[in-house]
Amino acid sequence: MRHRHAQPSSETDPDLTQNNGWATIRRVAPYLWPEGHPEIKWRVIGAMITLIVAKVISVVTPMLYKDAVDALALDAPPLMLGAVGLTIAYGLARLMSNGFQQLRDAIFALVGQRALRTLALETFTHIHRLSMRYHITRKTGGLSRIIERGVKGVEFLLRFMLFSIGPLILELLMIAVILFWMFDVWYLVVVAVTIAAYVKFTFAVTEWRVKLRRKMNEQDTDANQKAIDSLLNFETVKYFGAEAREAARYDHAMEGYQKAALSTAYSLSFLNFGQAFLITGGLVIVMVMAAIGVEQGKLTVGDFVMVNAYMIQITMPLNFLGTVYREIRQSLVDMSEMFHLLEQPAEVKDKPGAPDISVSGGHVHLRDVQFGYDAARPILKGVSIDVPAGQTVAIVGSSGSGKSTIGRLLFRFYDVQGGVLTIDGQDVRDVTQDSLHSVIGVVPQDTVLFNDSIRYNIAYGRGDATEADVIEAAKAAQIHDFILSLPEGYDTQVGERGLKLSGGEKQRVGIARTLLKNPPILLLDEATSALDTDTEREIQGALARAGQGRTVITIAHRLSTIADADNIVVLEQGEVVEQGTHAELLAGRGRYYSLWTRQQSEEEAA
Repeated sequence: MRHRHAQPSSETDPDLTQNNGWATIRRVAPYLWPEGHPEIKWRVIGAMITLIVAKVISVVTPMLYKDAVDALALDAPPLMLGAVGLTIAYGLARLMSNGFQQLRDAIFALVGQRALRTLALETFTHIHRLSMRYHITRKTGGLSRIIERGVKGVEFLLRFMLFSIGPLILELLMIAVILFWMFDVWYLVVVAVTIAAYVKFTFAVTEWRVKLRRKMNEQDTDANQKAIDSLLNFETVKYFGAEAREAARYDHAMEGYQKAALSTAYSLSFLNFGQAFLITGGLVIVMVMAAIGVEQGKLTVGDFVMVNAYMIQITMPLNFLGTVYREIRQSLVDMSEMFHLLEQPAEVKDKPGAPDISVSGGHVHLRDVQFGYDAARPILKGVSIDVPAGQTVAIVGSSGSGKSTIGRLLFRFYDVQGGVLTIDGQDVRDVTQDSLHSVIGVVPQDTVLFNDSIRYNIAYGRGDATEADVIEAAKAAQIHDFILSLPEGYDTQVGERGLKLSGGEKQRVGIARTLLKNPPILLLDEATSALDTDTEREIQGALARAGQGRTVITIAHRLSTIADADNIVVLEQGEVVEQGTHAELLAGRGRYYSLWTRQQSEEEAA
């Protein structure tokens, strides 16, 4: 079962690559020549100097080979020493050419790695700045692939464009000058025509092969998706005895992949043979011309050998041209995707010069708040809720009434579209997001943990927390004794998203993490609705202790969990329809009373 990823459809769009290619290269340039970093600039200059020196030595090397052959071709014994010396010089030249190439790579390594690290960090940081609206529609795997492909694209572009394409062009120009100066213009013409035909053929066939490759990747992805889908639904397949049906379905997808893969392999053979035919044809023509020159006495045997060496020197990098061209095109597309991601605007931004929030008590006030995720579908329609400092206010209502939306607006995942939301009289839109987030603690319905130790997950609540702080928070959340009962204690790994822990254990870790943060405002977003009744009762005690001395906003589905709240707000279709204490609302026999009666009946029936 393969796990390759299909290339993006833009891979086969030459116009897109051409339009975005130079723009993408211009975006990368500042990372290679960063302002305020002279040491990086000196490294770039040093790498370019060693590159030129390496190519000059590479071009001069065949001349030493020619002189050595000419010296050996003469019968005079004294020249034998000269031939040996020239042969040694030829070997040293080859060694120096390689040595300067390695020196170039060593000098440039820091430049390239710094560019990759800076780009990756900038992209990663930007993704965290993007709004909740972006993240609830994104595909995490897709984002990680964009960063991965984009960074690798930069690496490939630097490696092959700066150190392969650029040097190849420089080398071809120097060899062209030597052929014109030392031989005849017709040598230059033949070489130029051969290279032009080679490049044109390679690019044309590569364009065709890219389309075939895309089709092969699509078939591969289709087969892979069918296999993964079948394995994820293993139990369903067994229930219906559909193993043979699933195998046939997978085999049909693999048949399509096989056909596409064969077309790709055949096209590669055609490309390789065509390239060999053109290069060999040019090589033979040039060698025949040189052989005729030797027979006529116009050239020496050394000249014949030198022409052959130059032709081989040209063909070796040209052999990789098809691959390099295709990969450069794909790298430009991948980098363009990454830069497009960087251009995505953050929906929620701090105002210029916004101050940090100053919380004295934690008085939260929503006044005529209006909001909708979609302009055509308003969620909150002029909601006003007052949460005095140090009190507990519960927000209840049926699904879709806007309860969780209030929590998102408080944390400023979104900005209100009408009205105002303040904390101690300060509009949350006028203060920095970092300071706002620091004064609000959230215990969500489903606490998601990092795939690390229990200690790490609790300590995540405050970056400078000590071991004693972590233990104190765990005790307050009533999970310390459970942790000590585990073989590895606080070093126990919780698994991906905390799946090695039960729902109640995860919630307690989440509560401990929030207690460690020690925020003046606590938001409980249906923190126990996903738990069974017994576990819920245990967690409620921990939550009650967590709320002592804090302003608490509880978004609840089970009304029994908020009966002790100082004030209960009932939302319906984005509007406040009732509010008061539990006793007052029951006495009013309104919407809250009907919700309470129904839930009590359901619990008794259960």
